Amino acid sequence: MATQVQLLASYWSIAGGAWPHTDHEYSVFSFQDRVAAAARAGFTGIGIWHADLEHTLRTLSLGDMRRILDGNGITSIELEFLNDWWFKDGERKRASDARKRMLFEAAATLGARHVKVGDFFDTPCPMPQLIDAFGSLCAEAAAIGTRIGFELMPFANIKTLPGALELVSGANAANGGIIFDLWHVVKLGIAYADVARVPARFLCSVEINDGTFEAPWDLHEDTINHRRLCGEGEFDVRGFVATMLAAGYQGPWGVEILNAKMRDWPLEQLTGRVYATTRAQFPD
Repeated sequence: MATQVQLLASYWSIAGGAWPHTDHEYSVFSFQDRVAAAARAGFTGIGIWHADLEHTLRTLSLGDMRRILDGNGITSIELEFLNDWWFKDGERKRASDARKRMLFEAAATLGARHVKVGDFFDTPCPMPQLIDAFGSLCAEAAAIGTRIGFELMPFANIKTLPGALELVSGANAANGGIIFDLWHVVKLGIAYADVARVPARFLCSVEINDGTFEAPWDLHEDTINHRRLCGEGEFDVRGFVATMLAAGYQGPWGVEILNAKMRDWPLEQLTGRVYATTRAQFPD
């Protein structure tokens, strides 16, 4: 019997035509079409990016979105991305709070598994302030039955595994943890075994993808435009999967592939290839 593997199509993997860090971060494919295509391919989870959520809500209600997800058997929903959540006041705090309200309202109605938070701009902030703010986010999220996952990445104000563990252990929230994206794990030089030793209560989510160890462009360009399908790069994807399975990870596996060429692919090709290449990394 085949191993039961729950794969979640992270937003950027199947967004089609959406370009990160531009004013066109929403997909050219409708929400209905993406969800149906992901389900046909075999995904049981899907990711929703804040800009695409805002775009989708122009024509659909959250109730409509929930019916589409339920009708296609999608059981794991990831919402992202919340930045600047640690600010105490000012314009960035007000903008972050407005986005938080939108994401949390969606999380409550859609039954989201978790909301992804972090930082893209290496914004300085004292750890005690980050811990307090993260704890507050977790408390708000607990009231609507969802988790908060801090994504560890090279661009964030916390970019080490010990720092991320200090954040989540300091907040000490039952629904607060770390999101480990294989891309960032590799680029940060974190050993797979170190990820596997993270206490299960702090392991919010795991994402996989592939890529190269070196690139002729900078890390930001590499990250948003040159990730590869699983098995088509230099990362030991199977080794990471095997390590995390052995460590007891049982949640859905996000598949986050940001690739400029793939943004032109037809939807069925996109969902089919992303699913098949990822599923091949798991034991039968």
